[in-house]
Amino acid sequence: MTETIRTVHARQVLDSRGNPTVEVEVTTTKGFTGRAAVPSGASTGIYEAVELRDGGSRYHGKGVLKAVEAVKTEIAQRLRGVDVTAQREIDRLMAELDGTPNKSRLGGNAILGVSVACAKAAAECVGVKLYNYIDPEARLLPVPFFNVVNGGKHAGNQLDFQEFMVAPVGVDSFTEALRVGAEVYQTLKAKLLKDYGKNAINVGDEGGFSPPMSTPDEALEAIQASVEELGYGGETRLAMDVAASSFYKPDGYHYMGRVISRGELIDEYSELVSKFHVASLEDPLEEEDYEGFVEVTKALPIQIIGDDIFVTNIDRLRRGIEVGACNSLLWKVNQVGSLTEARDAAELAMMSGYTVMASHRSGETEDPFVADLAVGIGCGQIKSGAPARGERTAKYNQLLRIEEWLGDQSRYPKGLLR
Repeated sequence: MTETIRTVHARQVLDSRGNPTVEVEVTTTKGFTGRAAVPSGASTGIYEAVELRDGGSRYHGKGVLKAVEAVKTEIAQRLRGVDVTAQREIDRLMAELDGTPNKSRLGGNAILGVSVACAKAAAECVGVKLYNYIDPEARLLPVPFFNVVNGGKHAGNQLDFQEFMVAPVGVDSFTEALRVGAEVYQTLKAKLLKDYGKNAINVGDEGGFSPPMSTPDEALEAIQASVEELGYGGETRLAMDVAASSFYKPDGYHYMGRVISRGELIDEYSELVSKFHVASLEDPLEEEDYEGFVEVTKALPIQIIGDDIFVTNIDRLRRGIEVGACNSLLWKVNQVGSLTEARDAAELAMMSGYTVMASHRSGETEDPFVADLAVGIGCGQIKSGAPARGERTAKYNQLLRIEEWLGDQSRYPKGLLR
């Protein structure tokens, strides 16, 4: 039975950085509803779908009333009467209506909000959870990569690298993984307070601590010491998101007060991987350097994740797969602007032997849809910041619920990246 869209509404709300973002509500003819709030990134790739902002003085130019208006007028008119369960058709119609290659006319934030809200309304219509609507056979919970120390564009310290993470890869369930992550976070907090003073436990955009450190060794040593204090060395691995584009300039990488080459930076990674048993490295080079990503993927026998280089764009991902750049995709639905396009990218990655890590953004909302999507696509990995702050724990708590709903059918990818 077809259930059609009756209304599409939008409003301007705030994200976790206090900036405006788009929230969308879709209602069907029988009253089923779906609501979605769109996240926003700080470290963004230049090829991401355009986040339409108003400019001017309101909210320092970051208002989204233009995107809201696009939803309430053009998009609402085009989708009224369309089957809410026809996700691919809905996303295609919006892309055609926008008419640009990067969703710059209506805004990727407007289109994504509608895309996810439609999926939520469709799930309610057929009487299942969102993750189950994405895939009725979904069973796999993701390993959480907890960002416990922030640097780069996410913090106000001297760390060039953006995220230092701990991942409980050796436990038996997501519930246990969350407990381990939370215990490490609290132990690290006490250690930083003791070693660096009160300023060290200030937090960055994603809830990780922002201590007065200047080298990645300091951050990794502090996390490792906290892990070992708890006796979790055998159950956890460390990971980093470098976000190298943020400190790259035409003359090289401006790293720790000096300018170094691609090769020298790869040598730095090799030492860190060896010393701290780092299992996953995201965006180790600047986003246009496909050749360099091939080199670092060959050089380091670990998970090399492409974020800014791929931006969840299937064409850029296909190019990377063809040349052997990276072996993993960071999956952010708002980078490409619709659920259909994001799912196509994830499917291509998995079919090509790449791993996939679902991800939040640094400017988040309390909407936990990325948790459902991670289970729905069965990627087995997620990062959603520290196990603290409401907009981050909303995702982790939703995964707890999903694990409970699945019961004995739930699976956890124990041994990932061992």
